[in-house]
Amino acid sequence: MKFGTSIITSLLVASTKTQAFLAPSARRSFSISSSPTSSTIQGNARGLYSSSTDKDEAQTSSSSEKKEPKHAPRHDVGAQAELSPEEMAIQAAFAEHQQNCPKLGFATDVRTLIQYNHGFAVISTNSKSMDGYPNGSVVAFAPDEDGNPLFVFSGMSSHTKDVLSDPRCSLTVASKQFKGAADGRVNLIGKTTLIPKEEREAAKATYLKKHPGAFWIEFGDFNLFKMEIEKVNFVGGFARAGSVSPEEYKEAKPDVISEFGIHIASHMNEDHMSSTIAMIESQVPGLNAKEAVITSVDSLGMYIKVTRSPSDTDETQQFKMRLPFPREAKDRKDVKGIIMEMTMAAAAASKTAAGEE
Repeated sequence: MKFGTSIITSLLVASTKTQAFLAPSARRSFSISSSPTSSTIQGNARGLYSSSTDKDEAQTSSSSEKKEPKHAPRHDVGAQAELSPEEMAIQAAFAEHQQNCPKLGFATDVRTLIQYNHGFAVISTNSKSMDGYPNGSVVAFAPDEDGNPLFVFSGMSSHTKDVLSDPRCSLTVASKQFKGAADGRVNLIGKTTLIPKEEREAAKATYLKKHPGAFWIEFGDFNLFKMEIEKVNFVGGFARAGSVSPEEYKEAKPDVISEFGIHIASHMNEDHMSSTIAMIESQVPGLNAKEAVITSVDSLGMYIKVTRSPSDTDETQQFKMRLPFPREAKDRKDVKGIIMEMTMAAAAASKTAAGEE
């Protein structure tokens, strides 16, 4: 498995001055030591938007600058103000917290996204009618037990003619909650071919479980196809992207909590956002979130889109953070119990802090 990832988890920038939580004030490669300190954050956080590869991250920022092409792609948000000591301390605590958070592995993340997607994606084929050009179509699919996409294609569709002529194609699948660049998406690359007669009934049952209203599956002009995956590319949000081998993808299992996690997230966002904010504050004191929207829930924790305004600026910062569970959740009842425990612990910590003041 190959991937590039920063210690800070998938930051989503949306501010009045386009300034991130870790505000860059110079163009440097971003890396944080295993035990970040205020001075580390001061020196390294400034280059959060400088693009880098795994190889680049292993080099010092000075050598990276010398070797980088003059017009190398980077996210430039302009000059930024220096951070106050208090803000540096908060960011150091945040960086360390995020670094140590348990999270699903890449392969599990990918299988989970594919399994619980709404069942529609974009297939890109090599056009038969326009040689050398790609052809894109929105298609329905259902993953089989190994995560291979199954399709039901009409003989009249251009993408059907394409794969019959050249089976090489890719399928781009966005997460069910996809709204922007901070959300997950997967690109599966492989060959799509007709399913043999002896395998069609099993494939049909799998497809209808995902798309129960697909009555056209019985029409004579429609046929079942399957993509055999040869490569998997994954983008989990800002600063979290890479690839998973077909073997890793096949061996991984979808996270069971993620199947209904969005319902838990919706309930918390609608009725208990104050509890989410309290849980964040208990784990990263001083963050002072104004809004905390849970975007996903899995067996190891939650991803939350946080909005905050630092005490020493009038800017609004928005980013994604990981909030871990104290233990792995096994089912829906377990998730409810864990969140209640975390909420009560956060309330107790808040009272203790208030008493100390």
